[in-house]
Amino acid sequence: MKWRITPLLICLSLFLTGCSTHSNSSDSQQNSTIYLQNKGSDTIVNLALAWAERYQTIRPEVSISVTGGGSGTGITSLINGTVDIANASRQITQEEIAAAQANGIDPVEHVIARDAIAVIVNPENPVSQLTMEQISRIYRGEIANWKEVGGEDRPIVRLSRETNSGTHVYFLEAVVRLGNKNDKAIFSPLTLLLPSSEGIISEVRDNPNAIGYDGLGYVTPEVKVIAVSPGNDKAYVLPSIESVNNQSYPIARDLYMYSKKDDPQAVVDYMQWILSPEAQQIVIDLGFVPIKTTP
Repeated sequence: MKWRITPLLICLSLFLTGCSTHSNSSDSQQNSTIYLQNKGSDTIVNLALAWAERYQTIRPEVSISVTGGGSGTGITSLINGTVDIANASRQITQEEIAAAQANGIDPVEHVIARDAIAVIVNPENPVSQLTMEQISRIYRGEIANWKEVGGEDRPIVRLSRETNSGTHVYFLEAVVRLGNKNDKAIFSPLTLLLPSSEGIISEVRDNPNAIGYDGLGYVTPEVKVIAVSPGNDKAYVLPSIESVNNQSYPIARDLYMYSKKDDPQAVVDYMQWILSPEAQQIVIDLGFVPIKTTP
């Protein structure tokens, strides 16, 4: 069952850099509050909001501001030293690590969950399964009509996240280029770039010709999920926690948070809690895949 998180209105009118403390006095009593800034991947934002909301019931002195904007935005903010934690649905690049280190920041990587990328179509579309090769050719522009993959005689409308999205980068590398690092293929220029996961769901729901992709945690019953085969006569598999963990679903990835070396203890404590059974249950509740942790 999916549930939605109301964005936390935290740290209003505060412009903070990094982790800091702020004291308020009330009736001659002073309460010290620790503010953490968390920013980045739109795929992770609902999960990060849910974690922040729960953590503040455990540690009420820690106030966590969570915003989206894309993986690239989060990592850039970490490089600039304007956030404590960056959320990313892709790994940080060597160029980004070098830029951070040039700014005196050593990024620390945390794998915090896993995610399946669901390929989705309108429920009226009779196509229910595709190979990785077919999806690649669709997004390259080499397949332009649904009848070429067993559907009706309709033009294919391709939808993608914007280029600043880690999901866009992952899909380009793992699906459009089929994992070939020497392949320089790009999305068809006719691909419509949308700014949010919810936007892709909405467009696929309303357009019978559309195909899109989204993190499994964002998929709703309003769209149809395609079963995907890696090819070579292998089975067509739907995305799920089980199919991600047994590696039978071919479009799955790790999700990341990046903090800084020598962080304040408040950040260290929060990152440790995210790996706890309580926090990983929230991962499941929101439709993502928990990571396997040892006791």
